[in-house]
Amino acid sequence: MPGFRLMDRLTPLPFEATLRGKRVMVTGHTGFTGSWVCTWLHEIGATVGGFALAPVTTPSLYVAAGMDTLVDSVIGDVRDLAAVRSAMDAFRPDAVLHLAAQPLVRASYAQPVETFDINVMGTVNVLEAVRHCPSVRSVVCVTTDKVYRNNEWEWPYRENDPLGGKDPYSASKSAAEMVIDSYRLSFAHKDAARIATARGGNIIGGGDWSDDRLVPDFVRAVTQNGKLTLRYPDATRPWQHVLALAQGYLMLLAALFEEDTKAARAWNLGPHDSREHSVRDVLTLMSAEWRAPSMDLMDSPLSEARALALDSSLAANALGWNPPWDTARVVTETAHWYREYYRDPSAAAAITSDQLARWRTDLSHATHR
Repeated sequence: MPGFRLMDRLTPLPFEATLRGKRVMVTGHTGFTGSWVCTWLHEIGATVGGFALAPVTTPSLYVAAGMDTLVDSVIGDVRDLAAVRSAMDAFRPDAVLHLAAQPLVRASYAQPVETFDINVMGTVNVLEAVRHCPSVRSVVCVTTDKVYRNNEWEWPYRENDPLGGKDPYSASKSAAEMVIDSYRLSFAHKDAARIATARGGNIIGGGDWSDDRLVPDFVRAVTQNGKLTLRYPDATRPWQHVLALAQGYLMLLAALFEEDTKAARAWNLGPHDSREHSVRDVLTLMSAEWRAPSMDLMDSPLSEARALALDSSLAANALGWNPPWDTARVVTETAHWYREYYRDPSAAAAITSDQLARWRTDLSHATHR
């Protein structure tokens, strides 16, 4: 992949043209989403910097795809303000995408203090570093669909619905939203960076080997001939491909460079597929594309939201954010990525780049219809 540019094949979309040549720092760049985002940024001609812990899974997409050749990487902890400021001052980014987080609901029950420390104080530290770095013009902080007070109702949540969170992860992300809003309002002036938050959730896609996530657990069960333990097989979630959120984040980063932007606010980034898909549905689709593992139900699952959907009409109408794949295509492409990776792990970069090209091609066709 070094030396390859997606723009050699495809005409850049407006948000890609805006970000081309920009210096973009991604916190959490060694993670699953961070690796996909950095790949996209590199291929459209941005200069990419990263600040994160070393990859926490083995395998990891960051290592498998040779991402260290694409990113000016600093290994560090967002809880260390001095380290964050030093990295940002050295890189001098035009834009910052804050992805670094403790992202797992079940892990937050076992480690609530660490979860709040990373997700709340880590966000404070990134925004404080931004405040003291005059080169930064655009900031997107990623939270989650779980920031909403979940009433288990049937209609989707909108950006002005009340925030909340029963579990430590959801509560920490809701608290982070308050931190972000405070920095957006307290330090607003003509030379200050513009700040937006992006609320998405339940992404799937190739290269995720995290614990306690449906698709990685499925992959482990298939490849290790193990058993997949299900918590809530009939729970519905806003399933979407990691590239849908990567696209939304990049569109927001680009929009925030506008002089009179209204993008400095919270945005929902949920799937456009109007059909509901449960955990069971996703597993059925994955199994049809690859093969089915043996499954079992957990006896006493921890409390998690059973039904959650987002109203993303604001992003669709104001940003033009319209991911091109429906849920069935998302699951098919995800299964394809893993199947091809396990056939040849050395091909991870090519598999990732090819899938990004398919997304970009379909997005371009949909945009110019």
